[in-house]
Amino acid sequence: MNAPDFSFPLPDFDELVHPDRVSRQLYLDPAVFELEMRQIFGRAWLYLAHESQIPKEGDFVTAWMGRQPVIVIRHKDGKVHVLHNRCAHRGVLLVTEERGNTGNTLRCGYHGWTFRTNGELLLAPMRDAYTGRYDMNDHETFGLARVPRVDSYRGFIFASLAPASDPMPGLPEFLGEGRRCIDLLVDRAPDGEVDVSGGVHKYVVRGNWKAQIENLNDNYHPPFSHACTTDDNQRQFRRRYGDDSGVHMDNREQGSKFDSVDTVGLDWGSSYCGPLPFNHDKRGGPLFDAHCAELRKHHSPEKVEEIMTDFFHNLIVYPSVVMQLASSHVRTIRPIAHDRTEIRVYPIRLKGAPEEINRQLVRYLNVTHSAGSLIQSDDVEMFRRVQSGLASEAQEWVWFNRHMADDGPRRGGGTSEVVMRNQYSAGYLRYMQGEVQ
Repeated sequence: MNAPDFSFPLPDFDELVHPDRVSRQLYLDPAVFELEMRQIFGRAWLYLAHESQIPKEGDFVTAWMGRQPVIVIRHKDGKVHVLHNRCAHRGVLLVTEERGNTGNTLRCGYHGWTFRTNGELLLAPMRDAYTGRYDMNDHETFGLARVPRVDSYRGFIFASLAPASDPMPGLPEFLGEGRRCIDLLVDRAPDGEVDVSGGVHKYVVRGNWKAQIENLNDNYHPPFSHACTTDDNQRQFRRRYGDDSGVHMDNREQGSKFDSVDTVGLDWGSSYCGPLPFNHDKRGGPLFDAHCAELRKHHSPEKVEEIMTDFFHNLIVYPSVVMQLASSHVRTIRPIAHDRTEIRVYPIRLKGAPEEINRQLVRYLNVTHSAGSLIQSDDVEMFRRVQSGLASEAQEWVWFNRHMADDGPRRGGGTSEVVMRNQYSAGYLRYMQGEVQ
């Protein structure tokens, strides 16, 4: 890949990012943020929507790729297109609703330019004013610009702004081992499909986008940030059906249960962590058994055992999304500014599962990850405090050195910070310095 063409000096990221620490400027400097929007969010595969949100012709959702607005829409041939949400005429935001059905066309409210749902220009009113000088059938010039790379995996739609000539890998290679996590999440639906069309929690965080990403597979913080959710025995409330107790928020100096949780860094900055330390070996109970019974209609008992055994807790597909198994949800991270981030949390409905299971999954999500929940509200407050605290000039570094001496290259125990180090070495630096190999 050719070196990025910027009209101002690039920061020296070898000075800002070290193997065990990063500069506070990565969270505070608007110029760094602008580079991130171009180099990371302008090239990475970003999660935008799920196919269950756009099942019919003309169904759409609007989304953002970094700070660029896009429309995810299903054309009459069933193909999903991702179009820039900008009228080709005068640059007007074409679609203002977050979700809906536009029929066969998209019409600009300013001058009436009308486009097919694949982006082609259908009508420019009073067309004779262009006759003889402009070819209004030149869809590349006058149609809606298409995002060059669009793909989906198990119904989850991703797109990348990297041109086809860019050596960024395709989506399957980009996801890598993360596909195993997505497979397990979807396979828990007896019908083999999930539904993400049910609703969304939305909130804006007064902090940098990287704070949320760094927190997701950080199992060092729960016994402290979420101490208010535990009883005198350091046990959290019971979160989901089939469990006989909640997570053990164990903060012993030696032998903490959280250190038994695997954390695994993947290529391009992604990662996953193993299941949280519950106080039992297996789940059970009437509702859990009913779920297994539905799965056995489609799979062997051995396969059902595999599906219902927790393999991971959080999967981060860097830099835009986390998928959680326990509460079956998708959480998107959208940078707005260097100190503002929008978080959206979408519950995942397991098609074919007993309806009470889906109700309990939504209830669990409301308790743990809504704006006023018992878990995410703690995290959001910490993100705000991180952003405020880094304004201090007394110390330059944010440290990610926990277990650095005994971790593998991309694997560590639960309280290790190996996945944060991996986010910077395998993801952030590769994007920001233009590396693709």
